[in-house]
Parts: sequence; C-alpha cells; structure tokens
Amino acid sequence: MKQLEITIHNETGLHARPAKTLVNLVKKFKSDIVIWNGEKKANAKSLISVLTLGASKGSQLKFEVNGEDEETAVVEIEAAILSGLGEGEAVHSSQTTPSAQKTESTSTEQKPQKENMLRGVGAAPGIAIGPVFHFKRQEISLDEVSSGLVLDWERLQDALARAREQLENLNQQMIEKGLQAEAAIFDAHLGLLDDPELTDAVQTRIQKGQDALKAWKETIEDNAMVVATLNDPILSARADDLRDVGRRVLKLMVGADDKMDVLPDKPVIVVADELSPSDTVSFNKELVLGFCIVNGGPTSHTAILARALGLPAIVSVNESVLKLENDSYIIVDGSDGSLTFNPSPEELQAAEQQRNQWIEKRRVALEQANVPAITADGHEVEVVGNAGSLTDAEKALKMGAAGIGLLRTEFLFLERTTAPTESEQFDVYRPIAETMGKLPVIVRTLDVGGDKPLPYIEMMREENPFLGERGIRLCLNRPELFRQQLRAILRASAHGNLLIMFPMVGDIEEYRQARKMLDELQTELNIPRVSAGIMIEVPSAALMADVLAKEVDFFSIGTNDLTQYTLAMDRMHPALASKQDGLHPAVLRLIAKTIEGAHKHGKWAGICGELGSDPYAVPILIGLGIDELSVNVPSVPLVKAQIRGLNVSELRNLAQQALECSTALEVRELVKKTLSM
Repeated sequence: MKQLEITIHNETGLHARPAKTLVNLVKKFKSDIVIWNGEKKANAKSLISVLTLGASKGSQLKFEVNGEDEETAVVEIEAAILSGLGEGEAVHSSQTTPSAQKTESTSTEQKPQKENMLRGVGAAPGIAIGPVFHFKRQEISLDEVSSGLVLDWERLQDALARAREQLENLNQQMIEKGLQAEAAIFDAHLGLLDDPELTDAVQTRIQKGQDALKAWKETIEDNAMVVATLNDPILSARADDLRDVGRRVLKLMVGADDKMDVLPDKPVIVVADELSPSDTVSFNKELVLGFCIVNGGPTSHTAILARALGLPAIVSVNESVLKLENDSYIIVDGSDGSLTFNPSPEELQAAEQQRNQWIEKRRVALEQANVPAITADGHEVEVVGNAGSLTDAEKALKMGAAGIGLLRTEFLFLERTTAPTESEQFDVYRPIAETMGKLPVIVRTLDVGGDKPLPYIEMMREENPFLGERGIRLCLNRPELFRQQLRAILRASAHGNLLIMFPMVGDIEEYRQARKMLDELQTELNIPRVSAGIMIEVPSAALMADVLAKEVDFFSIGTNDLTQYTLAMDRMHPALASKQDGLHPAVLRLIAKTIEGAHKHGKWAGICGELGSDPYAVPILIGLGIDELSVNVPSVPLVKAQIRGLNVSELRNLAQQALECSTALEVRELVKKTLSM
C-alpha cells in the first residue's frame, strides 16, 4: 500500500468542481483509494463521499492507495492536486520558494490583479456598483398538499395550466420586446411542460397511490438526473431547464407562487450560486443593478437574459463570492469579468467614473446609430446584425445595421414533431427579405445535429455530438430536407437581397455537393444565381481557405465554434468558460489565414461569432483586414461607434503583434496598452 499526504491549496477547498475532477481521475485506477481528512474517511471514487470530507483550503489530506497501479496513482493524484484540480490555480509544493511563487503566479492567466478582486467571465457589459444581495432559492415542503387521488390529479392539472399561461406570457413579453432568442428559452420550457411522457409518468405514480406533489417532484428530478449525466453540454443544460419548469409547477401547487423566494426591496447586485431563467425574470429590473453568478457560462440562459435586460453580469466566479456579507459593497465589471469587494473610496470613485463613461458612450452610440462605420482614416467596415426573426430584422434596421450577416433558421425546425414545409419556411424568409430591401440578408442553412437533435429525424447516438453529424453534414445526408429549405430560400430571394451560407463546411467537396444542389434548384425555379458562402468554424476550413476561396463566394468566420475546435475546449463547459477566448493567438492565426485566403481570390470575409462585438477584438480584426462584423443587434451601434474612433494604419501593426503573443491575456493587455482602453 502506498500513502500520500498533501495539502489542499484551492481557494475554496474541495468543492464540487475540483472534487469531481479528482474523482474522475481516481476512477481510472484499479487500486482501492481512500482519503482521510482528520478522522473523516471517504471513498475517493465517490463524489458524494469526497464532498462529505469538508476539505477546505489548507486541509491536510492522506491518501491510502492499495492495488496493482498504486505507484502510478499516487504520482498522478499528487500532480493533479498541485496543479489545482482544473481550477487553474498556481499551486506549489512546500519546496517552492516564495520568489518562485511570485514569478509563476504573474504569468497565470485570469489571476486577480488585487487582493480584493475576484475574476469571472464577462457575460453582459457594463459597470454595476452596489450592495450584495444573496439570492437563495427556498425549498418547497412536500407536506403542503393534501392526499387523495382525485384532488391531487386535479390540483396538478390546474398548476400545469397556470404554469403554461405564465410561460406563454413570458414568451410573448420577450417577443414584444424584440428578444426572440430570449423568448425561445420560455418556449422551450413550454415544450418540457407539455411533454406527454413526463405527465404520463406522474400519472402512473399517482395511480399507484403517491401524492401528486411528490409524484411530480420525483419524476422531474429523476428525469433531470438522467439528462444531466448525458455526455453533452447542450443536452445536460436541459436538466436545469427541467428543474426550473418543475419548480414553477410545484410553487403553484402549494400556493407559493409569489411568496416563496425573498426578493430585493432596494437596488442591489444579485449574487447566487446559480440562477434559472425564471429566477432572472422574477426580479424587479429597477431594483437589480447587476448579476454575479458562480455557475454557468457566458452562453447560459441567465447570461442571455441579463444582456437582454441591459444589466451587467459576470459568471463562473469563484465560490468564495458566496461568503461576502449581505449589503457589503462590490463593483462588478461585466466587460472584463472582474469583481471588486470591499472597494476603497478611490476604487469606488474610479468605478463610478467608468460607469458614467459607459452610459454616455452607449447614449452617443445609439444617437449616431445610422452613421456609417468608417474609421478615422477613411476605411469602411460593414457592421450587420445576427437575427432569428422578422422582429430581429426590424430592430436591426433601427439600430443602424447594414444588413443581416447571420439569419438563423434552426428555430423553424426545433421544438416541433414534423419538419416545416417549404411554404412555412417561405412565409418566414419572404417578409424578412422585404423588410431589409436591398440590404444583404445572409441565410444560414439548417445548423442542427447531434447537439441539437430533431425529433423527426432518426439519428444514431453520438458520443461526441460536436464532432458528429451536424450542419452541412446532416443536410447532405438528408437531401430532401435540404432541398426543401433551399427552394424556400431561393423563392424568397426574389423579394430581397438574400445570400446563402452553409455551416460546418470542413472541405471543398462538402461545398461542391451543396452548391451543385443549389444550382440545380436555381435552374429548376428559373431564378438568377444566388451567392453562396460558408462558415469557417473548423480549423481544416481555415487552413484551406485559399483553396476554398477559388470557388466559394464569401467566408463568415464563426468564432464561437472555431475557438472551441482550435483549443479543444467545449464552449458550453462552465469550468472552461474563462479559458474560452477567441483572442487566443492560435485562433487569431486561423482568422488571419482565412482573411488572407479570401482576399487572394477577391472574396470577402466576415465575422459572425461573439468575437465580433468584443471591444478588445474589434481593433485586431480590422487590423487583420476583416470586411464585415456581424454582431448581436443591440451591439451594432456600439461596434460602429468604436470603429469610427480607430485608425486602420495603426491597427495593422497591432494585429501583427497580436499574432506573435503567447496567450489571449497577452493579446488583451497589448490592446489595452496600445489603445489606452
């Protein structure tokens, strides 16, 4: 038997994420492994058992490893703990000198700059200054509903009906505000609420004599646990949605809809371990200054809603934020993901000045929304909007967008039991084309697959759905579905300036197959040639951009996926959110190669990912020669305003320096220093 004694240096000890990392590591060994924390003992292969150790920062743990691979196990366990168990901490052994610690820690990305600062990931821009309000969801007692089969089932049906009405109202409110993507969150919740298998399972439990409240709660949790264990972040995220829906119904069943959770009664910054979409919209916007969330990434539903509400937010913050006292003042910077606690008078004054500058900057940008995005030295960059509906297109025009750079079409195919007909699709594309007039509308063909399955398409189970049958791969393997969409787009193109874009193209053959199908349909419908481009989302396409550009009409770089494939980091993984940075030099080099390949053959290249609205990225992208930036509609005026204050001749040198950097943090520091940001 081998033994290892080691100290935990993680700031918040062995909480859920590092504990899970440790357990996953230990499980690969055949040896029996036991951990001791004082007198507490745990099976190292059980997450619950490890969590019950209560190991905090400074805890001295003893590992007992017994088996055929015990030596290897001890070495790897020690290395993993010293490296921070996936939390990116600069953890050192007792032999490391203080000076060495200081040297290493200064090169660690995303380390706090000050002792009273925590780092997270910026999810919604802006500065929030105010008192902490810890939001804690209250548990619902299972004893607050009477028994009796008939009464129970009727009470559940009533709660389901009222929950459905609430969700329909929330969905409609978001649509009326032009927040189509946000409305889709509650539309998805309606889909979960109406799932027949869910209600059938509840009814079966009730028929066996179980109380309706318990039957509903246990059925929701059983299903959520199954979903949460799926090896896919998109599907796993549905577990949180399912629990949110379940809790909404439970509150209605016990008559606690408006009194369960304690909500703020004065302006505060909401701090929480996690927030569901229902939690987020339950707050009075006038009393919420910003959000600070431990779990979730910048693409979580809470982050989406925070941006829609115009509230600064940071996510993936260290759990130590939950220990801050209620009403203690903090500063949240939703742009760079920082949180300052116990701020000094000087820090408060600086933050207030920065907040006022941000508010004024946004006001001026909105006022000048229709002014062209021309740099100080006369270089024009097209700033267009990402859209998913007619409402989005109308809002894009008001915000000064020069067109639609990405029209998502998957919303037509999701949350339904049959594929949309050609006529249904045409009825959606045509009014968007007419609304935009001569301005370009780039329609992305169906972008679903293993990570976003369609119930009416039979697909094999995939271990790695992001690497599976998705995007153009799925469309080419379902030619009838693909032809139907292409016909609808081509017919609508007669009513505006539509272009077509194929997603997830990895090589020239995929584009040729899609283009051939498009050409055949154009001839069949007697419609003039429509331009067709591709999204550059995989490294193979970026590396072969000069070859692809000989035949492709344009490129639009999807930086979200390109970043995850380049860095081999799942973009929906909350523990990796802070490392998912499109300004990583590896990603920038692929972007540069794509632009170079396009321009070599007289084609244009744009950006349609989150990077396009990142104020630190915009100067780099323009310096690399990008022709178009397609951003979320609310960001259009701000991006245009930023461009008008830049000088291309200076940015070219900045971009080349960025390509020579070692990390994304170095790139951001370079931009900050060069442009005094």
